Amino acid sequence: MKKIITIALLTSIISLNIIPAMADSPQPKQFKSMVSKNKKAPDESYKFAYININWWENFNDDLLNNYIEKAVLNNYDLKMATINVEEYYQQTRAQFANELPSATAGFGPSLIKMPGATNTKAGFGVPMIVQYEADIFLKNRNKTQSVKKLYEGSKMDERAAYIAIASAVGSTYFNIANLDKIISLQEEIVNIRQDIYNLMLARNKEGLTSTADTIKANKALVNGQTDLLELKKQREKLLNQFCVLIGESPENASSIERTSFDNLNYDFAIPSQIPSEIIVNRPDYVKAELMVEKAGIDVKVAKKEFLPSINIIGGGLFNAGDIGSLFTTKNMLLGVAGGIMTPLFQGGALKANLRLKKATYERVLQNYYKTNLTAIQEVNDALVASRMDKEKMIQTEKQYNLEKADYKFNEQKFNQGTISKLDLIQHQENLLTIEKLVAQQKAECMTDAISLYKATGSRPYDYVN
Repeated sequence: MKKIITIALLTSIISLNIIPAMADSPQPKQFKSMVSKNKKAPDESYKFAYININWWENFNDDLLNNYIEKAVLNNYDLKMATINVEEYYQQTRAQFANELPSATAGFGPSLIKMPGATNTKAGFGVPMIVQYEADIFLKNRNKTQSVKKLYEGSKMDERAAYIAIASAVGSTYFNIANLDKIISLQEEIVNIRQDIYNLMLARNKEGLTSTADTIKANKALVNGQTDLLELKKQREKLLNQFCVLIGESPENASSIERTSFDNLNYDFAIPSQIPSEIIVNRPDYVKAELMVEKAGIDVKVAKKEFLPSINIIGGGLFNAGDIGSLFTTKNMLLGVAGGIMTPLFQGGALKANLRLKKATYERVLQNYYKTNLTAIQEVNDALVASRMDKEKMIQTEKQYNLEKADYKFNEQKFNQGTISKLDLIQHQENLLTIEKLVAQQKAECMTDAISLYKATGSRPYDYVN
Protein backbone atom coordinates (compact mmCIF):
# COMPACT_ATOMS: atom_id res chain seq x y z
CA MET A 1 0.00 0.00 0.00
CA LYS A 2 2.82 2.44 0.84
CA LYS A 3 4.44 1.82 -2.56
CA ILE A 4 1.16 2.54 -4.31
CA ILE A 5 0.72 5.80 -2.41
CA THR A 6 4.33 6.77 -3.21
CA ILE A 7 3.84 6.16 -6.93
CA ALA A 8 0.60 8.11 -6.88
CA LEU A 9 2.25 11.03 -5.13
CA LEU A 10 5.13 11.14 -7.60
CA THR A 11 2.71 11.01 -10.51
CA SER A 12 0.64 13.84 -9.08
CA ILE A 13 3.73 15.98 -8.50
CA ILE A 14 5.07 15.43 -12.01
CA SER A 15 1.73 16.29 -13.59
CA LEU A 16 1.07 19.25 -11.27
CA ASN A 17 0.92 22.59 -13.11
CA ILE A 18 0.24 25.76 -11.21
CA ILE A 19 -1.34 28.37 -13.48
CA PRO A 20 -2.15 31.71 -11.86
CA ALA A 21 -5.57 33.09 -12.65
CA MET A 22 -5.32 36.32 -14.60
CA ALA A 23 -8.18 38.54 -15.57
CA ASP A 24 -8.16 40.21 -18.95
CA SER A 25 -6.40 43.52 -18.53
CA PRO A 26 -6.96 46.53 -20.77
CA GLN A 27 -4.29 47.55 -23.24
CA PRO A 28 -1.84 49.91 -21.47
CA LYS A 29 -1.83 53.49 -22.63
CA GLN A 30 1.94 53.46 -22.84
CA PHE A 31 4.74 50.95 -22.65
CA LYS A 32 6.52 50.61 -19.34
CA SER A 33 10.04 49.49 -18.61
CA MET A 34 10.30 46.04 -17.06
CA VAL A 35 13.59 46.92 -15.40
CA SER A 36 13.17 47.21 -11.65
CA LYS A 37 12.87 50.78 -10.45
CA ASN A 38 13.59 49.81 -6.86
CA LYS A 39 17.28 49.27 -7.36
CA LYS A 40 19.72 51.83 -6.10
CA ALA A 41 20.65 54.35 -8.78
CA PRO A 42 23.91 53.16 -10.36
CA ASP A 43 27.07 55.22 -10.37
CA GLU A 44 27.29 56.72 -13.87
CA SER A 45 30.66 58.40 -13.49
CA TYR A 46 32.26 55.70 -15.65
CA LYS A 47 30.22 57.01 -18.62
CA PHE A 48 31.98 60.36 -18.40
CA ALA A 49 35.29 58.52 -18.20
CA TYR A 50 34.33 56.75 -21.43
CA ILE A 51 34.11 60.07 -23.29
CA ASN A 52 37.04 61.74 -21.48
CA ILE A 53 34.83 64.66 -20.46
CA ASN A 54 37.88 66.80 -19.59
CA TRP A 55 38.93 66.84 -23.25
CA TRP A 56 35.77 68.72 -24.24
CA GLU A 57 36.70 71.57 -21.93
CA ASN A 58 39.41 72.54 -24.45
CA PHE A 59 36.72 74.34 -26.42
CA ASN A 60 35.91 76.58 -23.41
CA ASP A 61 32.18 76.36 -24.12
CA ASP A 62 29.95 75.65 -21.14
CA LEU A 63 26.92 75.18 -23.40
CA LEU A 64 28.70 72.42 -25.30
CA ASN A 65 29.79 70.73 -22.07
CA ASN A 66 26.21 70.77 -20.81
CA TYR A 67 24.93 69.23 -24.04
CA ILE A 68 27.57 66.49 -23.87
CA GLU A 69 26.45 65.67 -20.33
CA LYS A 70 22.79 65.64 -21.41
CA ALA A 71 23.59 63.22 -24.21
CA VAL A 72 25.51 60.93 -21.85
CA LEU A 73 22.56 60.76 -19.48
CA ASN A 74 19.59 60.93 -21.85
CA ASN A 75 20.50 59.59 -25.30
CA TYR A 76 18.40 56.51 -26.04
CA ASP A 77 21.05 54.75 -28.13
CA LEU A 78 23.34 54.96 -25.10
CA LYS A 79 20.63 53.65 -22.81
CA MET A 80 20.19 50.67 -25.12
CA ALA A 81 23.95 50.08 -25.19
CA THR A 82 24.01 50.03 -21.38
CA ILE A 83 21.05 47.65 -21.23
CA ASN A 84 22.80 45.42 -23.76
CA VAL A 85 25.70 45.10 -21.32
CA GLU A 86 23.25 44.04 -18.62
CA GLU A 87 21.83 41.37 -20.95
CA TYR A 88 25.26 39.87 -21.56
CA TYR A 89 26.05 40.02 -17.85
CA GLN A 90 22.95 38.00 -17.05
CA GLN A 91 23.83 35.52 -19.80
CA THR A 92 27.21 35.08 -18.13
CA ARG A 93 25.54 34.42 -14.80
CA ALA A 94 23.14 31.94 -16.39
CA GLN A 95 26.03 30.04 -17.97
CA PHE A 96 27.98 30.05 -14.70
CA ALA A 97 25.01 28.30 -13.08
CA ASN A 98 25.83 25.24 -15.21
CA GLU A 99 29.05 24.84 -13.23
CA LEU A 100 27.10 24.43 -9.99
CA PRO A 101 24.84 21.64 -8.74
CA SER A 102 21.12 22.04 -9.32
CA ALA A 103 18.49 21.08 -6.78
CA THR A 104 14.72 20.86 -7.14
CA ALA A 105 12.01 20.06 -4.63
CA GLY A 106 8.26 19.74 -4.68
CA PHE A 107 5.23 18.99 -2.59
CA GLY A 108 2.28 16.79 -3.53
CA PRO A 109 -0.81 15.79 -1.54
CA SER A 110 -2.96 12.86 -2.71
CA LEU A 111 -6.16 10.95 -1.88
CA ILE A 112 -6.31 7.24 -2.74
CA LYS A 113 -9.23 4.84 -2.54
CA MET A 114 -8.30 1.23 -3.22
CA PRO A 115 -10.72 -1.20 -4.96
CA GLY A 116 -12.97 -2.89 -2.38
CA ALA A 117 -12.01 -0.42 0.34
CA THR A 118 -14.62 1.73 2.03
CA ASN A 119 -12.32 4.50 3.17
CA THR A 120 -10.01 6.96 1.43
CA LYS A 121 -6.42 7.39 2.52
CA ALA A 122 -4.53 10.66 2.39
CA GLY A 123 -0.84 10.98 1.59
CA PHE A 124 1.78 13.69 1.45
CA GLY A 125 5.07 13.63 -0.44
CA VAL A 126 8.11 15.91 -0.71
CA PRO A 127 10.48 14.76 -3.49
CA MET A 128 13.93 16.32 -3.89
CA ILE A 129 16.44 15.84 -6.70
CA VAL A 130 20.07 17.05 -6.85
CA GLN A 131 22.06 16.90 -10.08
CA TYR A 132 25.67 17.78 -10.82
CA GLU A 133 27.96 17.32 -13.78
CA ALA A 134 31.48 16.84 -12.50
CA ASP A 135 33.45 19.31 -14.60
CA ILE A 136 36.79 17.53 -14.34
CA PHE A 137 37.72 18.54 -17.91
CA LEU A 138 36.63 22.18 -17.30
CA LYS A 139 34.29 22.14 -20.27
CA ASN A 140 31.57 24.10 -18.49
CA ARG A 141 34.18 26.46 -17.11
CA ASN A 142 35.40 27.17 -20.63
CA LYS A 143 31.83 27.83 -21.77
CA THR A 144 31.46 30.39 -19.01
CA GLN A 145 34.73 32.03 -20.04
CA SER A 146 33.48 32.18 -23.63
CA VAL A 147 30.25 33.92 -22.65
CA LYS A 148 32.20 36.25 -20.38
CA LYS A 149 34.22 37.42 -23.39
CA LEU A 150 30.93 38.41 -25.02
CA TYR A 151 30.05 40.36 -21.88
CA GLU A 152 33.41 42.14 -21.94
CA GLY A 153 32.94 42.82 -25.64
CA SER A 154 29.53 44.36 -24.96
CA LYS A 155 31.21 46.81 -22.59
CA MET A 156 33.51 47.83 -25.43
CA ASP A 157 30.44 48.32 -27.63
CA GLU A 158 28.99 50.50 -24.90
CA ARG A 159 32.14 52.59 -24.72
CA ALA A 160 32.26 52.92 -28.51
CA ALA A 161 28.64 54.10 -28.50
CA TYR A 162 29.39 56.79 -25.91
CA ILE A 163 32.40 58.05 -27.86
CA ALA A 164 30.40 58.08 -31.10
CA ILE A 165 27.45 59.97 -29.59
CA ALA A 166 29.71 62.51 -27.86
CA SER A 167 31.51 63.04 -31.18
CA ALA A 168 28.20 63.44 -33.00
CA VAL A 169 26.98 65.98 -30.44
CA GLY A 170 30.17 68.03 -30.75
CA SER A 171 30.28 67.93 -34.56
CA THR A 172 26.59 68.77 -34.90
CA TYR A 173 26.88 71.62 -32.41
CA PHE A 174 29.81 73.15 -34.31
CA ASN A 175 28.06 72.74 -37.65
CA ILE A 176 24.96 74.48 -36.30
CA ALA A 177 27.05 77.36 -34.96
CA ASN A 178 28.87 77.50 -38.28
CA LEU A 179 25.56 77.63 -40.16
CA ASP A 180 24.46 80.49 -37.92
CA LYS A 181 27.55 82.40 -39.05
CA ILE A 182 27.23 81.46 -42.72
CA ILE A 183 23.50 82.27 -42.82
CA SER A 184 24.24 85.69 -41.36
CA LEU A 185 26.88 86.28 -44.04
CA GLN A 186 24.62 84.91 -46.77
CA GLU A 187 21.88 87.32 -45.71
CA GLU A 188 24.33 90.17 -46.16
CA ILE A 189 25.30 88.81 -49.57
CA VAL A 190 21.64 88.61 -50.59
CA ASN A 191 21.12 92.21 -49.50
CA ILE A 192 24.17 93.26 -51.48
CA ARG A 193 22.96 91.40 -54.57
CA GLN A 194 19.59 93.08 -54.15
CA ASP A 195 21.35 96.44 -54.14
CA ILE A 196 23.40 95.43 -57.18
CA TYR A 197 20.30 94.36 -59.06
CA ASN A 198 18.50 97.58 -58.17
CA LEU A 199 21.46 99.63 -59.38
CA MET A 200 21.78 97.58 -62.56
CA LEU A 201 18.06 97.95 -63.20
CA ALA A 202 18.27 101.71 -62.80
CA ARG A 203 21.35 101.92 -65.04
CA ASN A 204 19.62 99.75 -67.62
CA LYS A 205 16.70 102.18 -67.78
CA GLU A 206 19.20 104.98 -68.43
CA GLY A 207 20.94 102.91 -71.10
CA LEU A 208 24.18 102.57 -69.13
CA THR A 209 23.94 98.80 -68.56
CA SER A 210 22.87 96.07 -70.97
CA THR A 211 19.79 93.96 -70.38
CA ALA A 212 22.00 90.85 -70.34
CA ASP A 213 24.03 92.20 -67.40
CA THR A 214 20.81 93.11 -65.60
CA ILE A 215 19.45 89.60 -66.06
CA LYS A 216 22.77 88.19 -64.83
CA ALA A 217 22.48 90.31 -61.67
CA ASN A 218 18.93 89.10 -61.17
CA LYS A 219 20.07 85.47 -61.55
CA ALA A 220 22.78 86.02 -58.95
CA LEU A 221 20.17 87.44 -56.56
CA VAL A 222 17.84 84.47 -57.05
CA ASN A 223 20.72 82.02 -56.60
CA GLY A 224 21.73 83.78 -53.40
CA GLN A 225 18.18 83.60 -52.07
CA THR A 226 18.00 79.89 -52.97
CA ASP A 227 21.31 79.22 -51.21
CA LEU A 228 20.01 81.03 -48.15
CA LEU A 229 16.91 78.83 -48.03
CA GLU A 230 19.06 75.72 -48.40
CA LEU A 231 21.31 76.82 -45.53
CA LYS A 232 18.31 77.45 -43.29
CA LYS A 233 16.90 74.04 -44.18
CA GLN A 234 20.21 72.39 -43.25
CA ARG A 235 20.25 74.23 -39.94
CA GLU A 236 16.70 73.15 -39.08
CA LYS A 237 17.52 69.53 -39.86
CA LEU A 238 20.70 69.67 -37.78
CA LEU A 239 18.80 71.19 -34.88
CA ASN A 240 16.28 68.33 -35.03
CA GLN A 241 19.10 65.79 -35.10
CA PHE A 242 20.82 67.56 -32.23
CA CYS A 243 17.68 67.34 -30.08
CA VAL A 244 17.50 63.59 -30.63
CA LEU A 245 21.20 63.22 -29.76
CA ILE A 246 20.72 64.90 -26.37
CA GLY A 247 17.47 63.03 -25.69
CA GLU A 248 15.03 65.88 -26.24
CA SER A 249 12.04 66.26 -28.54
CA PRO A 250 12.72 67.96 -31.89
CA GLU A 251 9.88 70.28 -30.93
CA ASN A 252 12.46 72.02 -28.72
CA ALA A 253 14.80 72.70 -31.66
CA SER A 254 14.10 76.43 -31.63
CA SER A 255 15.18 76.68 -27.98
CA ILE A 256 18.65 75.17 -28.49
CA GLU A 257 21.22 77.71 -27.33
CA ARG A 258 24.66 77.90 -28.84
CA THR A 259 27.69 80.10 -28.56
CA SER A 260 28.45 82.55 -31.34
CA PHE A 261 30.73 80.91 -33.86
CA ASP A 262 33.20 83.79 -33.62
CA ASN A 263 33.57 83.12 -29.88
CA LEU A 264 34.24 79.40 -30.21
CA ASN A 265 37.76 78.49 -29.19
CA TYR A 266 39.97 76.52 -31.51
CA ASP A 267 43.54 76.40 -30.32
CA PHE A 268 44.62 72.76 -30.35
CA ALA A 269 48.27 71.84 -30.61
CA ILE A 270 48.31 69.20 -33.34
CA PRO A 271 50.98 66.55 -32.68
CA SER A 272 53.45 65.89 -35.48
CA GLN A 273 52.98 62.15 -35.04
CA ILE A 274 51.12 59.67 -32.86
CA PRO A 275 52.54 56.22 -32.07
CA SER A 276 50.55 53.28 -33.40
CA GLU A 277 50.24 51.97 -29.83
CA ILE A 278 47.47 54.47 -29.27
CA ILE A 279 45.02 52.13 -31.01
CA VAL A 280 44.93 50.01 -27.86
CA ASN A 281 42.64 52.76 -26.51
CA ARG A 282 40.05 52.07 -29.18
CA PRO A 283 37.08 49.96 -28.09
CA ASP A 284 36.78 48.22 -31.47
CA TYR A 285 40.40 47.06 -31.21
CA VAL A 286 39.90 45.76 -27.68
CA LYS A 287 36.69 43.98 -28.69
CA ALA A 288 38.38 42.36 -31.71
CA GLU A 289 41.06 41.07 -29.35
CA LEU A 290 38.42 39.70 -26.98
CA MET A 291 36.63 37.96 -29.83
CA VAL A 292 39.87 36.20 -30.82
CA GLU A 293 40.21 34.98 -27.24
CA LYS A 294 36.59 33.82 -27.24
CA ALA A 295 37.02 31.95 -30.53
CA GLY A 296 40.07 30.19 -29.09
CA ILE A 297 38.08 29.11 -26.04
CA ASP A 298 35.27 27.84 -28.30
CA VAL A 299 37.80 25.60 -30.08
CA LYS A 300 38.80 24.15 -26.70
CA VAL A 301 35.16 23.47 -25.85
CA ALA A 302 34.62 21.77 -29.22
CA LYS A 303 37.57 19.46 -28.52
CA LYS A 304 36.26 18.62 -25.05
CA GLU A 305 32.90 17.59 -26.52
CA PHE A 306 34.66 14.34 -27.53
CA LEU A 307 35.37 13.55 -23.87
CA PRO A 308 32.94 11.70 -21.57
CA SER A 309 30.70 13.54 -19.14
CA ILE A 310 30.37 12.45 -15.52
CA ASN A 311 26.98 13.01 -13.94
CA ILE A 312 25.98 12.57 -10.32
CA ILE A 313 22.35 12.51 -9.25
CA GLY A 314 20.82 12.24 -5.83
CA GLY A 315 17.19 11.92 -4.91
CA GLY A 316 15.11 11.91 -1.78
CA LEU A 317 11.46 11.47 -0.93
CA PHE A 318 9.57 12.18 2.27
CA ASN A 319 6.30 10.28 2.15
CA ALA A 320 3.71 9.97 4.93
CA GLY A 321 0.01 9.70 5.51
CA ASP A 322 -0.02 12.84 7.69
CA ILE A 323 2.01 16.04 7.62
CA GLY A 324 3.13 15.70 11.24
CA SER A 325 5.23 12.61 10.54
CA LEU A 326 6.34 13.67 7.05
CA PHE A 327 9.92 14.68 7.86
CA THR A 328 10.96 11.60 9.84
CA THR A 329 13.64 9.06 9.06
CA LYS A 330 11.20 6.15 8.75
CA ASN A 331 9.30 8.00 6.02
CA MET A 332 12.42 9.01 4.09
CA LEU A 333 13.79 7.44 0.94
CA LEU A 334 17.28 8.43 -0.30
CA GLY A 335 19.33 7.46 -3.30
CA VAL A 336 22.57 8.46 -5.01
CA ALA A 337 23.75 7.42 -8.46
CA GLY A 338 26.46 8.34 -10.89
CA GLY A 339 27.26 7.64 -14.49
CA ILE A 340 29.69 8.26 -17.29
CA MET A 341 28.36 9.03 -20.74
CA THR A 342 30.61 9.25 -23.76
CA PRO A 343 29.72 9.94 -27.39
CA LEU A 344 30.13 6.91 -29.64
CA PHE A 345 28.48 7.92 -32.88
CA GLN A 346 27.17 11.39 -33.70
CA GLY A 347 27.13 11.19 -37.48
CA GLY A 348 30.22 13.41 -37.71
CA ALA A 349 28.55 16.27 -35.84
CA LEU A 350 31.37 16.63 -33.31
CA LYS A 351 34.08 16.75 -35.99
CA ALA A 352 32.07 19.22 -38.03
CA ASN A 353 31.56 21.39 -34.96
CA LEU A 354 35.29 21.36 -34.23
CA ARG A 355 36.13 22.34 -37.80
CA LEU A 356 33.47 25.03 -37.65
CA LYS A 357 34.98 26.53 -34.50
CA LYS A 358 38.46 26.44 -36.02
CA ALA A 359 37.20 28.20 -39.15
CA THR A 360 35.42 30.76 -36.97
CA TYR A 361 38.66 31.33 -35.08
CA GLU A 362 40.54 32.00 -38.33
CA ARG A 363 37.85 34.43 -39.54
CA VAL A 364 37.84 36.31 -36.22
CA LEU A 365 41.64 36.42 -36.28
CA GLN A 366 41.64 37.96 -39.77
CA ASN A 367 39.07 40.49 -38.59
CA TYR A 368 41.42 41.37 -35.71
CA TYR A 369 44.26 42.02 -38.17
CA LYS A 370 41.96 44.13 -40.33
CA THR A 371 40.74 46.11 -37.29
CA ASN A 372 44.36 46.75 -36.37
CA LEU A 373 45.19 48.18 -39.78
CA THR A 374 41.94 50.14 -40.07
CA ALA A 375 42.50 51.71 -36.66
CA ILE A 376 46.01 52.87 -37.63
CA GLN A 377 44.65 54.22 -40.92
CA GLU A 378 41.90 56.21 -39.20
CA VAL A 379 44.37 57.72 -36.72
CA ASN A 380 46.71 58.72 -39.54
CA ASP A 381 43.84 60.08 -41.65
CA ALA A 382 42.55 62.17 -38.75
CA LEU A 383 46.05 63.43 -37.98
CA VAL A 384 46.73 64.40 -41.61
CA ALA A 385 43.35 66.10 -41.95
CA SER A 386 43.90 68.07 -38.74
CA ARG A 387 47.32 69.27 -39.82
CA MET A 388 46.48 70.06 -43.45
CA ASP A 389 43.13 71.70 -42.75
CA LYS A 390 44.72 73.95 -40.16
CA GLU A 391 47.34 75.03 -42.66
CA LYS A 392 44.62 75.63 -45.24
CA MET A 393 42.66 77.72 -42.75
CA ILE A 394 45.73 79.83 -42.02
CA GLN A 395 46.21 80.49 -45.73
CA THR A 396 42.52 81.37 -46.15
CA GLU A 397 42.74 83.77 -43.20
CA LYS A 398 45.69 85.47 -44.94
CA GLN A 399 43.59 85.73 -48.08
CA TYR A 400 40.73 87.19 -46.05
CA ASN A 401 43.01 89.79 -44.46
CA LEU A 402 44.31 90.78 -47.89
CA GLU A 403 40.76 91.02 -49.24
CA LYS A 404 39.80 93.10 -46.22
CA ALA A 405 42.71 95.47 -46.81
CA ASP A 406 41.75 95.71 -50.47
CA TYR A 407 38.17 96.54 -49.54
CA LYS A 408 39.32 99.36 -47.26
CA PHE A 409 41.44 100.69 -50.10
CA ASN A 410 38.40 100.61 -52.39
CA GLU A 411 36.36 102.38 -49.72
CA GLN A 412 38.86 105.20 -49.87
CA LYS A 413 38.63 105.26 -53.65
CA PHE A 414 34.83 105.40 -53.43
CA ASN A 415 34.98 108.28 -50.95
CA GLN A 416 37.32 110.04 -53.37
CA GLY A 417 34.83 109.42 -56.18
CA THR A 418 37.16 107.35 -58.33
CA ILE A 419 34.95 104.23 -58.29
CA SER A 420 31.20 103.73 -58.31
CA LYS A 421 29.01 102.37 -55.54
CA LEU A 422 28.38 99.33 -57.70
CA ASP A 423 32.09 98.55 -57.79
CA LEU A 424 32.36 99.01 -54.02
CA ILE A 425 29.53 96.66 -53.09
CA GLN A 426 30.86 94.05 -55.49
CA HIS A 427 34.15 94.16 -53.57
CA GLN A 428 32.13 93.85 -50.36
CA GLU A 429 30.45 90.71 -51.69
CA ASN A 430 33.85 89.21 -52.46
CA LEU A 431 34.93 89.95 -48.89
CA LEU A 432 31.86 88.24 -47.44
CA THR A 433 32.41 85.21 -49.68
CA ILE A 434 35.97 84.81 -48.38
CA GLU A 435 34.69 85.24 -44.80
CA LYS A 436 32.23 82.37 -45.40
CA LEU A 437 35.14 80.23 -46.54
CA VAL A 438 37.10 81.08 -43.39
CA ALA A 439 34.13 80.08 -41.23
CA GLN A 440 33.71 76.78 -43.08
CA GLN A 441 37.39 75.92 -42.70
CA LYS A 442 37.36 76.80 -39.02
CA ALA A 443 34.44 74.39 -38.59
CA GLU A 444 36.39 71.74 -40.51
CA CYS A 445 39.34 72.16 -38.16
CA MET A 446 37.08 71.74 -35.13
CA THR A 447 35.46 68.61 -36.53
CA ASP A 448 38.94 67.32 -37.46
CA ALA A 449 39.86 67.61 -33.79
CA ILE A 450 36.78 65.53 -32.93
CA SER A 451 37.72 62.97 -35.60
CA LEU A 452 41.16 62.61 -34.02
CA TYR A 453 39.49 62.30 -30.62
CA LYS A 454 37.26 59.51 -31.93
CA ALA A 455 40.02 57.72 -33.86
CA THR A 456 42.22 57.50 -30.76
CA GLY A 457 39.49 56.18 -28.50
CA SER A 458 38.77 59.59 -26.88
CA ARG A 459 42.38 60.07 -25.78
CA PRO A 460 44.34 61.73 -28.58
CA TYR A 461 47.21 62.89 -26.38
CA ASP A 462 47.86 59.89 -24.14
CA TYR A 463 50.81 58.59 -26.16
CA VAL A 464 52.13 61.83 -27.61
CA ASN A 465 55.80 62.41 -26.90
